[in-house]
Amino acid sequence: MSSLFPHSTSKCLRLWRHTISAQQRHLASQNLFGTTLFGLHHLQKTVNPMNILSPRQFSSQKEKLDMSEYAVDYIRNFCIIAHVDHGKSTLADRLLEITGRIPKTDSNKQVLDKLQVERERGITVKAQTASLFYTFEGKKYLLNLIDTPGHVDFSYEVSRSLSACQGVLLVVDANEGIQAQTVANFFLAFEAQLSIIPVINKIDLKNADPERAEKQIEKMFDIPRSDCIRISAKFGTNVERVLQEVITKIPPPKMERMSPLKALLFDSTFDHYRGVVANVALFGGEVTKGHKILSAHTGKSYEVNEVGILTPEEVPADKLYAGQVGYLIAGMKEVKEAQIGDTLYLQKQPVEPLPGFKSAKPMVFAGMYPVDQSEYNNLKGALEKLTLNDSSVTVHRDSSAALGAGWRLGFLGLLHLEVFNQRLEQEYNASVIMTSPTVPYRAILSSPKLIKEYGEKEITIVNPAEFPDKSQVLEYLEPMVLGTIISPDEFMSKILSLCQSRRGIQKSLVYIDDHRIMMKYLFPLNEIVVDFYDGLKSLSSGYASFDYEDAGYQSADLVKMDILLNGRPVEELVTIAHREKAYPVGKAICERLCESIPRQLFEIAIQASIGSKVIARETVKAYRKNVLAKCYGGDITRKMKLLKRQAEGKKKMRKIGNVEVPKDAFISVLKRKPDK
Repeated sequence: MSSLFPHSTSKCLRLWRHTISAQQRHLASQNLFGTTLFGLHHLQKTVNPMNILSPRQFSSQKEKLDMSEYAVDYIRNFCIIAHVDHGKSTLADRLLEITGRIPKTDSNKQVLDKLQVERERGITVKAQTASLFYTFEGKKYLLNLIDTPGHVDFSYEVSRSLSACQGVLLVVDANEGIQAQTVANFFLAFEAQLSIIPVINKIDLKNADPERAEKQIEKMFDIPRSDCIRISAKFGTNVERVLQEVITKIPPPKMERMSPLKALLFDSTFDHYRGVVANVALFGGEVTKGHKILSAHTGKSYEVNEVGILTPEEVPADKLYAGQVGYLIAGMKEVKEAQIGDTLYLQKQPVEPLPGFKSAKPMVFAGMYPVDQSEYNNLKGALEKLTLNDSSVTVHRDSSAALGAGWRLGFLGLLHLEVFNQRLEQEYNASVIMTSPTVPYRAILSSPKLIKEYGEKEITIVNPAEFPDKSQVLEYLEPMVLGTIISPDEFMSKILSLCQSRRGIQKSLVYIDDHRIMMKYLFPLNEIVVDFYDGLKSLSSGYASFDYEDAGYQSADLVKMDILLNGRPVEELVTIAHREKAYPVGKAICERLCESIPRQLFEIAIQASIGSKVIARETVKAYRKNVLAKCYGGDITRKMKLLKRQAEGKKKMRKIGNVEVPKDAFISVLKRKPDK
């Protein structure tokens, strides 16, 4: 046995491994690999005093699936849509168990929610794909499932997922009934002309009322009650029927395998070792390792390194065919190369690009700066990789005299902002300063000089410091949203007064059943973006739900509010507000600054002003020496003389003294207030 290892050097070991691998490849080519594998394993076990790994253990090659047996007629592409916390991910877990993708254990909770932030918050943030194999009436079917987020901020993920599907499971909680996001998601699927299968979940709950949920579905969506499937995703009750309905009611994808390759890139993730892992839906042709493909968006060519399906783990396949959904790795190293909505096709067979997606429209903007400027480059790299995984975030370079170099980021909503910030901290260990969120305003310019400078008459203002003066503007426009509120009718009066206080305009109010109402309001985005949802939940004891959609821009009486320290404006603290709300906003900023700025030997006046008019003021009192300490009794004029001299000295000091606002004070004022 020792003759096999004449010298225990790494060179000898590598040579021995290479010889064994060559023997295995030779035997495999002669179909003798299976019969002699035991002998080779036995040899390796016997001669393994130095823990030499078998070639099969250290090889990256996995067993590849043959996807050719699934003809287009036996493929179903569907996704699960619902309001937050109605049981989408739990239903996905049961479907994975029934089809044998994961073992049946009690630990199967949110299997498709892979991000730490998703597990901590109990919400789905990113749509996840899984391919299921299911036999029905003696035929094997390939079911491609996409689990989608339920919160309004991630509706972009839902619309992207729908583009790769032919049908949806619309899940409704039997206890809660139809909620605001249920309505929004239904119309997304309806507009995409997809088959809709209503599923009533959580029938095992004590207060469940599936009858009421079915009536609501029939009244709101005009879907017969007989089409609803009652299930308990938690216990797996009647879940098997859901799979059968998917096969019978959702049509197979309409496409030809003989046509040229046409693949829609609908999602992507970044792998530090393999580069971009692109999730693709094939609308024609086939793709395999070694194919030369082109990107319709960038025009760059790539060689395919690996293709496969997600089950939900990555499983390599020999080929992907038309109608199938899977992943593709093609050596994309740059984060900008994997454009969501891009079309991939073979180099020698150009095709008409697919329509792609409407780019996500940011609703909320916030500044992001590194806590320490030496971390700028590390944060830049983390930001690029995270924006690849979340393409709906827009990034623009920005800088601040107080906080240094940073970025102005655009998000789809406040939860989106919080989740993005949390992912930066958890996945990339980056500590950042996030400023308070603002919304994008518009201004129609009147000054020819400014029109020439900007190159257009209507400009969008993302940074409040760039807000043009009223004398140069015909009118200001603020973003509006159409909000949908669904609530029990007992909270109606409280909700109406809340909406009125947020400058809401009522559009409609209807009863969806005997006790629940649906209200539609037109809101200024700025009024609802920070704390409206929290206020609504507390007023309604948590029963009301809220959803909104973009409703364009509307003329508004907006003002630019400057913050002055001893008469000198501080550029970083400029705020845009509606004239009606200017005073409370200005007062709040002045109070926070007053708490943050350290006292000086002279008095500091903190003022909020609109133009030349001061609307709010706070004062940081000066440190004072007790000049009367040496006066024991005596004439009052002596005391007055000493106090007057001290006041004159403070006045002179205030004129020449410069107030330097510390970085901590900027952070406490600019940072978004934590939710109460």
